[in-house]
Amino acid sequence: MTGLGIPQNTIEVLQRHDFHIQKRYGQNFLVDAHVLQKIVDASLVTKEDCVLEIGPGLGAMTQYLAERAGSVVAVEIDRNLMPILQETLSGYDNVALVNADILKVDLDRLAEEKNGGRPFRVVANLPYYITTPIIMGLLEGHAPVKSITVMVQKEVAQRMQMGPGGKEYGALSLAVQYYAKPKLVADVPPNCFIPRPGVGSAVIHLDCYQEPPVAVEDEKRLFAVIRAAFNQRRKTLANALGNAPGLSVTREQTAEALVRMGLSPTVRGEALSLEQFAALCRELP
Repeated sequence: MTGLGIPQNTIEVLQRHDFHIQKRYGQNFLVDAHVLQKIVDASLVTKEDCVLEIGPGLGAMTQYLAERAGSVVAVEIDRNLMPILQETLSGYDNVALVNADILKVDLDRLAEEKNGGRPFRVVANLPYYITTPIIMGLLEGHAPVKSITVMVQKEVAQRMQMGPGGKEYGALSLAVQYYAKPKLVADVPPNCFIPRPGVGSAVIHLDCYQEPPVAVEDEKRLFAVIRAAFNQRRKTLANALGNAPGLSVTREQTAEALVRMGLSPTVRGEALSLEQFAALCRELP
C-alpha cells in the first residue's frame, strides 16, 4: 500500500494533484492507520464479501478493504477525485470505481452487476452533513446490505444506539434499531483527519436484521407515529400524535390506547421503547 494512513503521504498526494478540498462534499480525509484498521476489523469483512464503500476520498480505507475483501465497489461523488483514486488504487484489481451520488444509485442493480445479487457490506467515512439521509436511505430502502460500518459525527453515533429515556434518544435511534443492531466501535478525535473537523467522530457498526425485531402491519405508519412523537418531544405523546397532520388520530384515542397498554396517558414519546411504539400502532384505530 502507498500508506495514505500517514498524514505526510496524504498531504503529498493532495499537493501533487493540486487538489482543493471541497467543503460542499464534507471532505475530511482519515489519516490514522490505527483507526483505519479498526474500521476494517469492525466491518467483519472477509474474502467472501463484496464491500460497498461510500465516499472513498483518496482511497486510504479502500486500500485496507481491498486487502481484506473479495472485491470493493467504491462510489465517489466528486469527479475530481477519480484520477487520484485511479492512481492510489492502481495496485488492486479487485476494486471498481463508480463516479456517482450514492443517493441516486440503484443499489439492487449494482448488487446484481458486481456481486451476483448478493448483499454488500457497507463501509464508509460519511460526510457529516448527509449521514442520516444515506444511512436511512440504505435501511428504509431495503437495500441489499448485510452490515453497515461507518464513521459519523460522535453525537449521531450516540443517537443511533441510545435507549429510551436518554436525551439523545429519538426517531433516528428507533429507525436504526428497527432495521439493525448498532454497536459503537470507537471514538475518533479530530486530529485523525485532514482537514480537522470541528466535532468529534465515532465508528459504529450496524448488523442488519433479516427480519425486524418487532412485528407491525404497516411500517410506514410506525415511523409516522415515531416522527410525530419526537417532532414535539416536549409534549405528551397523546398531544403530539393528536396534533400530527396525516395520522388521523385524536388525543383521546391515543390516551385510551396508552391506558390499554398499561402506560400513563400523559407519557412522552421518549419513554417508549421500539416494542412499545409497535404495540401502540396496533392499539390505535
